[in-house]
Amino acid sequence: MWMRLAALAAIAFVPGVHAQGTDTLDPLTLEDAIARVAPYHPDLRLVQAQRPVWEARRDAAALRPPLTVGVELENALGSGEASGLRSAELTVTLAGVLERGGKLDARRAVAQANLDSLAPQRETARLDLMAEVARRYLAIAEARQQLAIAQTDIEQRTRAVAAARLRLQAGASPESVLFTAQAMQAQAELDRDRARQADQSARAALSALWRQREPGFEAVTGDPLQLPALQAFEVLADDLQRTPELALLAGERRIREAQLQLARTAARPDASWQVGVRNSRDSRDTSLMAGFSLPLGSVARAEPEIRAAQAELALNGVEREARALQLYATLAQAHGRYLTSRLEVTRMARDVLPQLKRAENAAEKAWRAGAISYMEWAQLQAMRIDARQRQLEAAIAAQTALIEIQRLTGQGMLAAAGSASPPAESMEDRR
Repeated sequence: MWMRLAALAAIAFVPGVHAQGTDTLDPLTLEDAIARVAPYHPDLRLVQAQRPVWEARRDAAALRPPLTVGVELENALGSGEASGLRSAELTVTLAGVLERGGKLDARRAVAQANLDSLAPQRETARLDLMAEVARRYLAIAEARQQLAIAQTDIEQRTRAVAAARLRLQAGASPESVLFTAQAMQAQAELDRDRARQADQSARAALSALWRQREPGFEAVTGDPLQLPALQAFEVLADDLQRTPELALLAGERRIREAQLQLARTAARPDASWQVGVRNSRDSRDTSLMAGFSLPLGSVARAEPEIRAAQAELALNGVEREARALQLYATLAQAHGRYLTSRLEVTRMARDVLPQLKRAENAAEKAWRAGAISYMEWAQLQAMRIDARQRQLEAAIAAQTALIEIQRLTGQGMLAAAGSASPPAESMEDRR
């Protein structure tokens, strides 16, 4: 089950595009990251560690009421004719409780229902942890894309500085143009350094999930700009019925049903019995004795607990309905956010970025020829970088929504293999 969920999480990062860099270490895939987390993270071991507790309670619930051995000594060390041990009477008894109303089976049912509820708890913990791994993995991919954008900005700002220096030497532009170009280049270098720091922090945050202080990897696979097409919303909404979160509430309902049955058994009182042998030291006679008792008023005493158990069972139905509605609303919001962000990524790659790249190249030629001012060229450079930033932000929003959808449904979501948004740079290169 865990590896199947890991494969689903990998949908968020379409493989085949490696992060930029010339790292000697093997790139880390999302599947590898999840496989590293699974054996070590305490959230998973915490649920499993609860199993021995409930197994012990199940075994305890299967025990019947204990038998009791009693010894009574009467008429000993008294006064008058009852003085001394000659008139003493010794009674040895064996007593027990006869459970009525199916209390033993009801206790077993409660304990077993609690034990069965661990399975959806474990699956919920796995989905939550897998989503957290994917989000931290996505942070690394985002930092790498920010670094790539900063490198592009540095390259174009470096060309502007070189061109401004030549025009200054030729007396074609004032010194302020060179200073402005250098300042913009410094800002681009700052963005690069900030992206590097973000990448280092993101790698450390991810490796912390498997208790490793040093990341042990430099590159990651996948391109956040690659966004697959989803299945129809109706199909994903149907998958919500099988989500572990609702299964957890179903398990809670079984527990409360078992508790209600246990409360109802209290309406039938338990019978206490006792048998024994009495020996008189005075007459040396031995006699058999027996006793039987049954408490009164058990129905009245059990009625409040029954009403409380019935109310808790009814509350579970309301909780499940509220949780199902919340999950549906969250899925609808994530699905809409993914489609909107995916549309923005696609349109930016197809319609905006190629045109801005052409405009920036044309502006560079025009400025070198003295046809436009430097600020016009610098503005187009900034617009191109801002557009790539906007596209990346939309892609990260889409990937985050995709992770949330996967966490909610735990099912595959691709509508068609290979149906994904093309990355921005490849679209630009084709133009």
